[in-house]
Amino acid sequence: MKRTGFILLYLLITLISVDAKLPVKFLYDLDFLFYFDNREYDGYPYQRSQTLFGARLSPEIGVGISDSIVGDHKLMAGASYIQPIGADYRDAKILPTLYYQYKKSGFSVHLGLLPFYKRIETLPDYLMYDSIAYYHPNIQGALFQYESKQGFVELMCDWRGMWSSTTREAFRIVLNGRYEYKVLFVGGFAQMNHLANYAPPAPHIGVCDDILINPYIGVNLGNVTPLDSFSIRAGYLLGIQRDREAGLNYIPQGGNLEIFLRWRMLGLKNTTYYGESQNPLYPTQKSLLNQSDPFYVARFYNRTEVFVYIFNNSFVNCYLSANFHVADGTFSTQQQVIAQFRLDGIKNYKQKKKLKSIFGK
Repeated sequence: MKRTGFILLYLLITLISVDAKLPVKFLYDLDFLFYFDNREYDGYPYQRSQTLFGARLSPEIGVGISDSIVGDHKLMAGASYIQPIGADYRDAKILPTLYYQYKKSGFSVHLGLLPFYKRIETLPDYLMYDSIAYYHPNIQGALFQYESKQGFVELMCDWRGMWSSTTREAFRIVLNGRYEYKVLFVGGFAQMNHLANYAPPAPHIGVCDDILINPYIGVNLGNVTPLDSFSIRAGYLLGIQRDREAGLNYIPQGGNLEIFLRWRMLGLKNTTYYGESQNPLYPTQKSLLNQSDPFYVARFYNRTEVFVYIFNNSFVNCYLSANFHVADGTFSTQQQVIAQFRLDGIKNYKQKKKLKSIFGK
């Protein structure tokens, strides 16, 4: 049966190639993620001590057309198999992947259910929690991007919940970009996150909004120091959160400072936030609304990550990380082992382009 399917697929590709007179290619890719995340959180009210341990395998197959006039077109299908280690196979999750991709002259469009690694810039932890990154591998909706030597801009729509009697309608739109000039860069994130009701006959819950605007400015000193990477980024976070049913409205504000260093196989990332609670609705809505790290409920939060790469080339990124959290006077620790393999990265091996992990390191 499988052999017959491959023969039919081959014949379909051949017929399309002959009719369109364009070179149609059979495409395939494979992404693998291993995560060990041990959390020893000391009494913080919205975090709990636990260990997340699992593996994720995401194969894809499809067809593509590459032409200088019509651009690059791909149609890909696959799935993500997420298996918690130590659990039965019945505890695993299988999530579909199905998307169309178009690229030409720096502009790209992705429509469907596409991997998060298609993003140019990884979402920061005040927009994407570690746990969600493990178990939510795909953007469900659309991704539009433009990239040049001076910078990039991208717009993402992630539809997380379909309106039904058992699921609340939920989606978010994220716009981000960056412009670089020598060692300086400016950019920002803007998010509109929406959580609505269940469909009848489920009871009326109400509508919540989570809006965030985050302009930033920074310097990239990796080319003017002995370090491989050295960047400093300072930003301002302005949030608007509403629970329309309860009549609650919040406008939290604060400052954010991020420092990233890398020298050979060693790295350091430190993020500091000071201001008002960025997730005031988290105690009632949890991650159904707020996709960010729950530590951002705190008025002061500092995360220090010290990590060591075991392997890092164009198709493998594997590192050990010791993370230290300080939130409103509480101190917590976290240890991570993250390994990622991407088959498509092998073609960039001679260019010495390094694969980034799901957290951008």
